[in-house]
Amino acid sequence: MEKRELLRGLPAVDAVLREPAAEVLVSRHGAKATTAAVREALGRARREILAGADPKISGETVLAVAAELLEGRGLRRVVNATGVVLHTNLGRSVLSERAVEAAVEAATSYSNLEYDISAGKRGSRYDHAVPLLKELTGAEDALVVNNCAGATLLALSAVVAGRSDEEDADASGEPEVIVSRGQLIEIGGGFRIPEVLELSGARLREIGTTNRTRLSDYERAINENTRAILWVHPSNFEIQGFTESVGVAELSTLGPPVVADVGSGALLPISDEPRVEAAIRDEAALTIFSGDKLLGGPQAGIAVGSARWISGMRRHPLARALRADKLCLAALEATLAAYLEGTAGNELPTVRMLHAPAEEMREKANQLAGKLVQVAPNLSIDVVPSVARSGGGTLPLYEIPSYAVRLKDEAGEAEVLAEQLRVAEPPVIGRVGEERLWLDVRTLLDGDEEAILEAVEVLDG
Repeated sequence: MEKRELLRGLPAVDAVLREPAAEVLVSRHGAKATTAAVREALGRARREILAGADPKISGETVLAVAAELLEGRGLRRVVNATGVVLHTNLGRSVLSERAVEAAVEAATSYSNLEYDISAGKRGSRYDHAVPLLKELTGAEDALVVNNCAGATLLALSAVVAGRSDEEDADASGEPEVIVSRGQLIEIGGGFRIPEVLELSGARLREIGTTNRTRLSDYERAINENTRAILWVHPSNFEIQGFTESVGVAELSTLGPPVVADVGSGALLPISDEPRVEAAIRDEAALTIFSGDKLLGGPQAGIAVGSARWISGMRRHPLARALRADKLCLAALEATLAAYLEGTAGNELPTVRMLHAPAEEMREKANQLAGKLVQVAPNLSIDVVPSVARSGGGTLPLYEIPSYAVRLKDEAGEAEVLAEQLRVAEPPVIGRVGEERLWLDVRTLLDGDEEAILEAVEVLDG
């Protein structure tokens, strides 16, 4: 059949939308979204025909493609069986039940977001979570913004703009911020420290080398234009061998304010990750960290430290553009409360997954494997030791002993098996290795086991 004839045979958009199955899509996704998906499905069919294919196109097949397109849009629950706890692509930290309840309450009712109840007048959203952060870290003051990159930009901008007239009197050039070359990092999404410094209005003053920076390098670089020293924890990589670096405590003796970006927000010991309260004790002027990494809360950028510099951040024009919303603040307060009450290890999913013993994971894997054998007798199933990871740009070399259930079909095509589980509802995301699909149980949440069983049962059937 000629291409022209095949193209003429494609159904019209209106005809497809009159199909009975279209009513279901319209009721679920709306008329506009359904119409757009039908047009996209027809566009795909046209391209296939022009490429030489002879697809069997009808109103039903177009709607089937449209349904797949609509179901694939928007945020959806997935089962994380990768063994990567803070999987950036899968949303990093999972909130605790208390944090979810707090966010729902904030979302479905009015709140005192910017209202001082005791005074009966306007308050400030910047006051929320501050008492909890001060108590947990020992800092004078605190500020919460929308993410850690924003907190870093705001902190540097406030420090650059925050010198007194007396301090500026001796300056003869553009403001400078000193950074070790070994800490000029790039994290996910192309966020680069040099570019953030440029946006803050400061000139980057690089010192040392990639692998070695000494205190004397900092001392020589300080001049009348120095606004701050930036110390950055290289949380997503590690340099080993012939290395040397300077800690926050030593840098704090040099005079300029030290802005310490510790990144991951660890409030509990884990490997050699720098702790937030340690940076405060070492007298960093500002310490910056994420809310949705090792802290185990919502996406947020948190700054704690000197009242002078936190106040400067609050007053800076960027603060409004970067401010956190009520859902974030509510969830963060609930997360921090768990630390203060000593329940974080059991209450916060991220902390629990990072610290759960390997023996518990082996038992969990054996239970899952036993059930999978019952629903999928045609699959080869075994339980093996696995290595889980923290992920999320944290602890790059830290290995967490775990266990995984491995699946193999008769064809031995692990990639195909992985793809088939990804199109389940909810999608099950594992990892492929040694010609098998690995389902690491360390990152499974309540209800995930049932989802895996259903997905595999359909697959095996």
